[in-house]
Amino acid sequence: MTEPVRTCVGCRRRADKSTLIRIVRTGADLELDLRQRSPGRGAYLHRELGCLDQAIKKRALGRALRADGIGPDQQAALRTAFEALLG
Repeated sequence: MTEPVRTCVGCRRRADKSTLIRIVRTGADLELDLRQRSPGRGAYLHRELGCLDQAIKKRALGRALRADGIGPDQQAALRTAFEALLG
């Protein structure tokens, strides 16, 4: 059986779901969903800071999560979590 394929909201390239990071919106909060099982609206990104930056710049992350917008505090928290994950 083939693995599910998802699209990165930053660069719009398709990749296997297991190679991407899922960001989930639960209420007003955004968090990384490393197990890819958390409830809530999700969006996928490659494990690259460039894809996160593109998604924020193009407002694609907010659209994918159906959020009114991602504030500077949320952007900073997401970037910090992303950097910690990447090492």
